Amino acid sequence: MKKRPVVVVTRRLPDAVETRMRELFDTRLNLDDKPLSREELAAALATADVLVPTVTDEIDAELLAEAGPDLKLIANFGNGVDHIDVEAAIGRGITVTNTPGVLTEDTADMTMALILAVARRIPEGSRIVPDGEWAGWSPTWMLGRRITGKRLGIVGMGRIGQALARRAKAFGLSIHYHNRRHVPAQIEQELEATYWESLDQMLARMDIVSINCPHTPATYHLLSARRLKLMKPDAILVNTSRGEVIDETALTRLIEAGAIAGAGLDVFEEEPAVNPRLLKLARQHKVVLLPHMGSATQESRVDMGEKVIVNIKSFIDGHKPPDRVLLSML
Repeated sequence: MKKRPVVVVTRRLPDAVETRMRELFDTRLNLDDKPLSREELAAALATADVLVPTVTDEIDAELLAEAGPDLKLIANFGNGVDHIDVEAAIGRGITVTNTPGVLTEDTADMTMALILAVARRIPEGSRIVPDGEWAGWSPTWMLGRRITGKRLGIVGMGRIGQALARRAKAFGLSIHYHNRRHVPAQIEQELEATYWESLDQMLARMDIVSINCPHTPATYHLLSARRLKLMKPDAILVNTSRGEVIDETALTRLIEAGAIAGAGLDVFEEEPAVNPRLLKLARQHKVVLLPHMGSATQESRVDMGEKVIVNIKSFIDGHKPPDRVLLSML
């Protein structure tokens, strides 16, 4: 009987996914769902045939250098692979896969929700009634901003950016985007989207800016202090991608100074740690902060797990996994 591969899973996954993994592989689960320490992660790399990490696991070249000879696949549970040194992994003969596509609709939903939450002051309003602070309707109280007719600038027009654009168009927003290249003409026409080769020029003209590009070395602090200063004082910024794409300190400073109207953030530079100044701004109702829950639906988590299983099964059966990550994709 062929030996089943040792698959080490670093976090709790949906029960249906874990059960199927136990049926197919010699699976080692993380039953208490605490992130593995660096030492525990090193031990997993040393003993596994396949590692199934998540965004909370930082797998750098130093850790990969300690990987055991049997480790041949890192099947990431998630779309982003910025927490994995893919180049170092491939250099050691380790294949890396991810789970693209299944997060698209849920993340786009959450991005649209954040746009509405910031513009219409929804979290602030939701606290007023249960806190007993509502004295009745007033024509000048809790005024937010209409989004219909405003310009939305999407930074990164991949699957999620396009899904957001479709939602935003239905809300009457004018769609603009910055990307490494034009999207196909048919999609651009469908979305009535305006392409900006210059990110600087787009930022200066938008009412709402949404970050939907992946975090790579090229996009680290893509929205730098200089670029953030280009935004209009009444503009808002939303990020459901990765915290590292924005210079968070600069953003905080500009919101404090009233140079940017507000922000909705689902991701942070040093998460799970959050800048205390951002927390203060949240208490002042100037920003909306969420705990990295953009893709947090039951459906997406199960779909992600199924993709991980397909990638592992394809690999151990001697085929190329369908979601293999190549250096040219980064």
